[in-house]
Amino acid sequence: MKLKTIPMLCLFLLVLLSCSEARTDSNANHMLTADQQQPQDTAGLTIATFAGGCFWCTEGYFESLKGIKHVESGYTGGKKPNPTYEEVSRGNSGYAEAVQIYYDPKILSFQELLEVFFATHDPTTLNRQGPDVGEQYRSAVFYHNQEQKQLTEKYINQLNLKGTYTKKIVTAVEPFTTFWVAEEYHQDFYKRNPNNPYIKNVMQPKMKKLETTFKDKLKQ
Repeated sequence: MKLKTIPMLCLFLLVLLSCSEARTDSNANHMLTADQQQPQDTAGLTIATFAGGCFWCTEGYFESLKGIKHVESGYTGGKKPNPTYEEVSRGNSGYAEAVQIYYDPKILSFQELLEVFFATHDPTTLNRQGPDVGEQYRSAVFYHNQEQKQLTEKYINQLNLKGTYTKKIVTAVEPFTTFWVAEEYHQDFYKRNPNNPYIKNVMQPKMKKLETTFKDKLKQ
């Protein structure tokens, strides 16, 4: 192999393993806001909304935890109604790929969700997670009340003071507005597509780390 072909090969591999290039050919479903498409059995549950890169991964991490009833992949942080995956993937819609979590606060606290969230992505890279680049992959916590906001800001400050990461955390802490549920083929993507190159090479190694670090919080 000629040396000059190596950079091109690396670029090809990055594209191959990016979330946007691993998409499935499927017609976009008409999307609804979270209020319109909220799961039926949510009595007594609390909602949390996180963006930490490709939602295929983020959804999988949280669905593995005890106390989590539902996790939906979707889009939040933008203004245009009813965004599509194609529009968000362009990187100029203002939306972030995110997950909406419905959890039982008697089993799992918001603080514990924060700990898992920050442990399963890089909160120090601006508008990027690994091979995925663009504002749609930004790190953000969309708080639903002042308690969530205060807990998030406090935890970020603690992580920075402890020097948990070599760089400062750039995770945005934003008020929640509207969550648009993504197309059906994005839901449970990691379960449906275990042999997808992105899932095998990007998500599964992080899942193994989560299974070790948060063993006591995992569903049986």
